Amino acid sequence: MHALNDYLNAESELYFLQAGTGANGEQSRSADDLLITVRDLLHAFEHRSDDLRAGSLQHRPAYAKLEGTSLKAQGRAAIQALRMQCTAQSIDLIAMAKPRGLASYKLLAMDMDSTVISIECLDEVADFCGKKAEVASITEAAMRGEITDYAESLRRRVAFLKGLSTDALQSVLTERLRLNPGAKELVAAAKAAGLYCLLVSGGFQPFTGHVAQVLGFDEIHCNRLGIENGKLTGEVVGPIVDGNAKQAAVLKAAGALGIDASQQAIAIGDGANDLPMMTQVHLSLAYRAKPVVANQAALQFNFADLDSLLDCLEQRA
Repeated sequence: MHALNDYLNAESELYFLQAGTGANGEQSRSADDLLITVRDLLHAFEHRSDDLRAGSLQHRPAYAKLEGTSLKAQGRAAIQALRMQCTAQSIDLIAMAKPRGLASYKLLAMDMDSTVISIECLDEVADFCGKKAEVASITEAAMRGEITDYAESLRRRVAFLKGLSTDALQSVLTERLRLNPGAKELVAAAKAAGLYCLLVSGGFQPFTGHVAQVLGFDEIHCNRLGIENGKLTGEVVGPIVDGNAKQAAVLKAAGALGIDASQQAIAIGDGANDLPMMTQVHLSLAYRAKPVVANQAALQFNFADLDSLLDCLEQRA
């Protein structure tokens, strides 16, 4: 997996990305305002901004791009110092090597819970039997990598749901499940560019099926809840989709496509169980991710919408 410094070379570009709405719900900066903000940040580090440009594609929030910066020669430490200042301004700083266009990739693999969608479905289902706090605490620990046996953590969480009516699943699906900003646009652009889109989730049906249908994913890998007489049995049915299974799914899909995942695949996730598949691809994106993931991925989006990735790839040949 490429870490941040791997993208610093003679042809690197630095991107300054913002969310569609700010942290407090305010509108994102205009292109002009973003340029002013980024120039001020660069000035504080005594770096020229002559090659700084702003743009906006397909109604997405404005972004800024910097070429020819001396920061590249200083390497990771300089980038990380500037990144900290960008974070204070709710801006993501990422480094991209060129030239790579979206169509140069052939496979997009995405996690679902807290990546494609804004919730952890199992936590929300547990809310209907008064066990959300207990389940969410295990989920958080597993995603942070503090629980190394993901399969066991999943069984523990599902056990809390024993006897719950399956009506809770439908309630979460219709009342609480929401796509994260830019998810629909990113998958649509990937499919239009010819990428095979894979939803690889430690989550469950029917949520994965709904998301895959709405967004048009080509293939799903997920877990299944035991159900008897309209109630959850508190068990997981069949093999558990953990980090290793996610990795295997990505490699199998790459093999079926006849591609090298390390050169032509993208993976996006937020939790420790996403790391195994992220290590196999050329471009890994940590989206609102736990530190163990963010620190190892090539790109980190803490503020930018998912489709901001297109601003770094879409305009290339």
